[in-house]
Amino acid sequence: MKKLIAVLFLGMMSLGLYAQDKKVAKIEFKTEIIDYGTIEKGADGVRVFEFTNTGNAPLIISNVKSTCGCTVPKKPKEPIMPGETGEIEVKYDTNRVNPIRKTITVISNAERPTVALKIKGLVVDPSKTSVLEKKSKSMIEQ
Repeated sequence: MKKLIAVLFLGMMSLGLYAQDKKVAKIEFKTEIIDYGTIEKGADGVRVFEFTNTGNAPLIISNVKSTCGCTVPKKPKEPIMPGETGEIEVKYDTNRVNPIRKTITVISNAERPTVALKIKGLVVDPSKTSVLEKKSKSMIEQ
């Protein structure tokens, strides 16, 4: 019985050591949220999420998708080798005057296979003034 327990224990230990040697990609983003701030209608809507493969295996990004058609992400085509950096480019359609609250989902072979990136901000139309601005201008002119 003692020998059986010893064999099982050694088997479990060797399995644990084997698991530590396993090659795995790890994706680490500089930031997972990009704030556009307040931007004007028609402004450049392109932003970049930078990341590094901190693992010991090639990182393959298989899919990048957004929550709507107003946000178009672009993924790297080639694997990102260990220690190398890559970019996911996101283009938001700034002709839509509204608050920006979108999620970009990144799917890869990394240890954390799904990552949710977020963009936020506000697109304003400078040609349109608010009621308060109009009222304050008319009071100044009087």
